[in-house]
Amino acid sequence: MVRSLAQMRAKEAEDLLLALNSPAHVGRVTSVKTIDLSEKLAKVQEAWRPGIIAQANGQHVKLARFLGSYPWHAHADADEVFLAIEGSFTMEFRSHCTEVKQGQLIVVPRGVEHRPVAASECCVLLFEPAGTVSTGDGQAIELTTSGDWI
Repeated sequence: MVRSLAQMRAKEAEDLLLALNSPAHVGRVTSVKTIDLSEKLAKVQEAWRPGIIAQANGQHVKLARFLGSYPWHAHADADEVFLAIEGSFTMEFRSHCTEVKQGQLIVVPRGVEHRPVAASECCVLLFEPAGTVSTGDGQAIELTTSGDWI
């Protein structure tokens, strides 16, 4: 089986997390580092291609750039949290639209069809269960991803 560098990094990060959460390591801090969002965001070049920057409690923390509109989709088994850190975007639902401004967040409950739309580029911090596919239950497209570690 051939694995991409991103898949290998993700596997290494997962193995490290499992090791640190083993009974032998619980309660002992070996290394805790800060994450520079500006530095990580510089690595996210393409809209709708999130990069994974952290993992906690089975959740991936991702950075993404939004520009234009993403396809309609839902996640049957996952709530999603979107925090606008630069700029703003609109979260469209079938029944209404909600503007999410810089410094605001929105929680999209599992099973709710939605699509983010950004008239101009904005940067978003996402929180979702590890392995969540960006197009959810929708059809896989070129932009479909679960994210790569950056």
